[in-house]
Amino acid sequence: MSTGLLTTTSVNGTDTEVDPVVAVRGRRDLQRTFQLLLATVWLLDAVLQIQPFMFTKGSNGFSGMLHKMASGNPSVVAHTITWNASVVYHQPILTNTLFALVQFLIGFGIASTRTLRPALVLSIVWALNVWWFGEGAGGVFHGAATPFGGGPGAVLFYALLAVLLWPSDGSNLPFVAARTVGVNAARAIWAGVWGLLAVLAVVGNGRQPNALHDLVAGMSSGQPGWLAHIDKVSESFFLHHGSAAAVLLAVMCLAAALSIYLPPSFAQFMIVMVIVVFAIIWIAVEDLGGILAGGATDPNSGPAIVLLALIYWPLSGASTGVGVQKWAAANGHEG
Repeated sequence: MSTGLLTTTSVNGTDTEVDPVVAVRGRRDLQRTFQLLLATVWLLDAVLQIQPFMFTKGSNGFSGMLHKMASGNPSVVAHTITWNASVVYHQPILTNTLFALVQFLIGFGIASTRTLRPALVLSIVWALNVWWFGEGAGGVFHGAATPFGGGPGAVLFYALLAVLLWPSDGSNLPFVAARTVGVNAARAIWAGVWGLLAVLAVVGNGRQPNALHDLVAGMSSGQPGWLAHIDKVSESFFLHHGSAAAVLLAVMCLAAALSIYLPPSFAQFMIVMVIVVFAIIWIAVEDLGGILAGGATDPNSGPAIVLLALIYWPLSGASTGVGVQKWAAANGHEG
């Protein structure tokens, strides 16, 4: 209830008086926290971009890594990727410096409220370019976009997060992702993402035991002993249970897609489930994106998927101060 210039809100069963203007401004912090986490991911990418091998020529350098992304893609896609790899091959220092600079600009830009909006726009444009030229369109066009390997591409999640975390003065209810695009659009996006992941888990080589085994084996080189041991366990698991694992992952993704339209308690359960599962995948299959082996350009999709799940966590009115927001709006306070 309202008492003068203060409003009373219940927190853990205790009535507390708060300044409505302060409370309304405070509700922005949750979205801002997620924006800063996104900035951190971009800065990590930028740091990985300035590893010494990224500036070298040849198959062991960045251009060689890009050239491999063309393999298996349709000729139209492959030609654009090899063209880009050729440009990097001839000017490795210049191009890689530019790539790193762009990612630093994005990361620091998102971290500053003054440059937040242009940085988010740049992040979307850059992410789409990286997805095509740097990730080979995430393997979508040749059946290699299994979520076990990071499909359909980590940077696609970066772009999606930039859209969902676009700064807005709206409410955090029922979850932060709805604050900018609205509840219906946010729910449709969530359902679409998890529906797509469910499909990618079982199409192409996504449920072929040998392919999943080789996926892990290809990541194990150069990993520290403890992670290499986990890789051996994962390789054996996929060789014997790869198809079943793919189907189970698809079922979980479908359940996650539907959970957004079900009671919040079930949605929370599924969010915890996907965070745990994709954290395990990030460690035991994606090898932390290959960061510890010294050959990664990003941490793969694991952290981005976890961040996406967190911005969909159902929130209550008490935790977001929605009652205070309505009071402030009625009294002409717009933080």
